[in-house]
Amino acid sequence: MEAAAEKENILGTEKISSLLVKFSIPGIICMVVNALYNIVDQVFIGRGIGYLGNGATNVVMPMTVIALALALMTGDGAAAYLSLNLGAGEPDKAAKGAANAFVLLLGGGVVISVVYMLTLERLCLLFGATEETLPYALEYGGIISLGIPFSCLAAGLSGLVRADGSPRFSMAGLLTGSIINLICDPLFIFIFKWGIAGAAWATILGQFVNAVMCVFYIFRKMKNVTLRREYFIPRADVIGKVCAMGISSFITQMSIVLVMAVSNNLLVRYGRESIYGAEIPMTTMGITMKVNQIIMAIVLGLSTGAQPIFGYNYGAGKNDRVKQALKMTLFIAECVLITAFIIFQTAPMAIVSIFGSESDLYNEFAVMCMKRFLMLCCINGFQLVSGIFFQAIGKPVYSAILSLSRQVIFLLPAMFIYPMFMGVEGILWAGPTADFLAFLLAVTLLVRNYKKLL
Repeated sequence: MEAAAEKENILGTEKISSLLVKFSIPGIICMVVNALYNIVDQVFIGRGIGYLGNGATNVVMPMTVIALALALMTGDGAAAYLSLNLGAGEPDKAAKGAANAFVLLLGGGVVISVVYMLTLERLCLLFGATEETLPYALEYGGIISLGIPFSCLAAGLSGLVRADGSPRFSMAGLLTGSIINLICDPLFIFIFKWGIAGAAWATILGQFVNAVMCVFYIFRKMKNVTLRREYFIPRADVIGKVCAMGISSFITQMSIVLVMAVSNNLLVRYGRESIYGAEIPMTTMGITMKVNQIIMAIVLGLSTGAQPIFGYNYGAGKNDRVKQALKMTLFIAECVLITAFIIFQTAPMAIVSIFGSESDLYNEFAVMCMKRFLMLCCINGFQLVSGIFFQAIGKPVYSAILSLSRQVIFLLPAMFIYPMFMGVEGILWAGPTADFLAFLLAVTLLVRNYKKLL
């Protein structure tokens, strides 16, 4: 029986390189498409409304990332739980994890949506809205809040679909939603003249379609487990294990929220004291972070695509395959990041101009922001891949430490300290400082635990 199951699951038998192509390419596309939802809005808003509209999307983005944090904690945790239990020959446990994850995603999305609609203005002010950007943020954020349940289901269930062995279906859902968003953005903004509200409606329409496709798969197309009705009754022990295995994803996203809230407020504060003013530094840092988010999405997509390979083979005791997958994933991640580093340092204005070209001061700070803040992005692969690796093999403590390291432990203190001496430009130097220290920590943890874990 076990031998037959082993033959049926390619995660334990197929070449690692082939598995990475099969699982990581759809995973990369999924993560990049998720990152593009906000960025596509920002491109059209920048060209149709101006940089104040873009500043408003930077204010609202932390709210969407909070919802994404819940979704990825649940979805990535359930995917790891599914892979480990399938590898250990326990499909019933895997099915209970998937069903409980669905309930948590739906319920959590509805709760977050209601909370946002009731507290929207206070949240916008908390995340750095100024008198000029607040009206745009309220209009955009009010509509985005309505779509939170759909975004949670789409982002969370995509990981489960991939772990079930259908990365192409997951990719198809995200691509469909992204194409709808891409088509509707210019239609709603420029043709229907809905302004920033049009960008928000385009976003949630794409997320709704993606969510419907994922829900259809979970209830009708699952290949490796059968989701019985009784499995959807929430169980604290199952939800606890799922969330624990996805805690790295949650911490990673929530740390982004914290960083964006702090950086927005600091950039407004120190920007007022500079020649750039309050809105230019906040808006351009938002563009830099979102561009970097695309690169991080490629690496995270690669890593999450490798996650079921790590988890299944670790659960099945095939340690050589785990080692091989880890080395290959790290190598590919670093190649991607080095390429991105070269582009950021040699052609920053070409990227900035995609979001609209404003005054000379705006362009000057935007270029400086991208070159300085992303100066050491080329070494981030070790921290990102190692975090997902530890998560996949059921070591959430190491994963959590790595997820916290760059954004919270290193970046935030630097953001507070540097501008005291260098003004608004000091916030930009906090980026490479955090990247370097997080790299040292990741390498240390990986080397110390590599032989012991495997």
